[in-house]
Amino acid sequence: MKKGQIIEGVVQRVDFPNKGIVENAEGICVVKNALPGQKVRCSVNKVRKGKAEGRLLEIVEPSTLERTSPCPHFGICGSCVYLSLPYEEQLKLKESQVKKLLDSVLEKQGGFEFEGIKPSPISGGYRNKMEFTFGDEIKDGPLSLGMHKRGSFYDIVSVTDCIIVDEDYRKILKCVRDYFAALQEKKVDIKFYHRLRHEGYLRHLLVRKAAKTGEILIALVTTTQVICGSIADGKKVSENETGENEASRNNEEYNEKRILEGFKQELLNISLDGKIVGILHTKNDSLADVVQSDDTEILYGQDYFYEELLGLKFRISEFSFFQTNSLGAEVLYQTARDYIMDFIKPAGDKIVFDLYSGTGTIAQLMAPVAKKVIGVEIVEEAVEAARQNAELNGLHNCEFIAGDVLKVIDEIEEKPDIIILDPPRDGINPKALDKIIRYGVEHILYISCKPTSLVRDLEVFIERGYRATRAVAVDMFPWTGNVETVCLLSKLKSKSSI
Repeated sequence: MKKGQIIEGVVQRVDFPNKGIVENAEGICVVKNALPGQKVRCSVNKVRKGKAEGRLLEIVEPSTLERTSPCPHFGICGSCVYLSLPYEEQLKLKESQVKKLLDSVLEKQGGFEFEGIKPSPISGGYRNKMEFTFGDEIKDGPLSLGMHKRGSFYDIVSVTDCIIVDEDYRKILKCVRDYFAALQEKKVDIKFYHRLRHEGYLRHLLVRKAAKTGEILIALVTTTQVICGSIADGKKVSENETGENEASRNNEEYNEKRILEGFKQELLNISLDGKIVGILHTKNDSLADVVQSDDTEILYGQDYFYEELLGLKFRISEFSFFQTNSLGAEVLYQTARDYIMDFIKPAGDKIVFDLYSGTGTIAQLMAPVAKKVIGVEIVEEAVEAARQNAELNGLHNCEFIAGDVLKVIDEIEEKPDIIILDPPRDGINPKALDKIIRYGVEHILYISCKPTSLVRDLEVFIERGYRATRAVAVDMFPWTGNVETVCLLSKLKSKSSI
């Protein structure tokens, strides 16, 4: 194959996360966003060491596994990739991907117990957090609020019928989009943030809703670029003027305060299944396309909400890390707890390290059966949330430390009996991994949201005297290419850990 060549072929399989393996008479080409059994046409854009990568141009023939997608945005929105597969087929696909990756490294140790994949309790409307972006679907088109268009950094699709969120999200999205679109129709000088020119006001809409309590937290994310008011007869009316200007006497003045008040009232007027407990205005002047806060103002209620998992209560703020599928998180954490409980006696004599602990969810689930749980997390806000949640749940044997795992574990006086790892997508820093292994604990539980990072780290564990004994995939993200994996490692008695 040559760069620029147009080829046709059948997708033989899909490797994690969404790499379709296309075969034809000339060889193999990797194409993203294809499904097993599809006949596709693609353009080869890279050839390196005999391996080709291509861009999907057309699905010539659908797979026999496919059905009509239940989402009208499928193929346009860039978020979900498996919506045309029945959920059962999607589970089979993810299970095979994880098994293939684990086999590639664990065959060196002579096998392990793979327990397949656990489905999400619900496959639709499961997300408890969405970050919507303001923009336009076509250049200079009407205002959109939603997700990035597949393959585009700029174009935004208003996903008003998205199926991975419930009806409350769809109502909130439509309400906010319609409110700001109506202001623009009134010639109010309010524009979405243009990521290339770094100009504009509206950036993102963050919506979080608890599955158990139904509490909803909403944040409008904007820049601090000044809204100058309405434009009347071609003349801009500044909110700094005294009001004596003829244009300001004849036209309502839409300064930022008035606009935000209207935004709040529109939201509070919606009929929802859940309950809005907080509406925030978050200011973000970062040049990067990220959702973050330089400053946050409470427009209504409070800046947090409560969720419940496995009998515990968690206070969650605007940017607190929390699994995006609450019901799926119960499956994941119950699985993790079951794996560990086999090695903890009822007396509760074990010290457990929860490294990369986030808001301390796993640590608090282990606390009732452990002597002490020590969580380490680099995000200070998450650590503070973990401390608050532990107090909320009456758990006094939890300690949470803010800092990089690589540095912090050298400063902890206690030695762990069991270590739980739940690192970011890229896995564990090699130097931190070395220090973790040197503890020589008998059992390590590794929870991974990216199985390719997991297998890379597993190779090191195996070389250093550990054996993977059990593993299972958990589908936390239906219709997407992502999957969680839980893997239990046990130390071999015959090998040194250093």
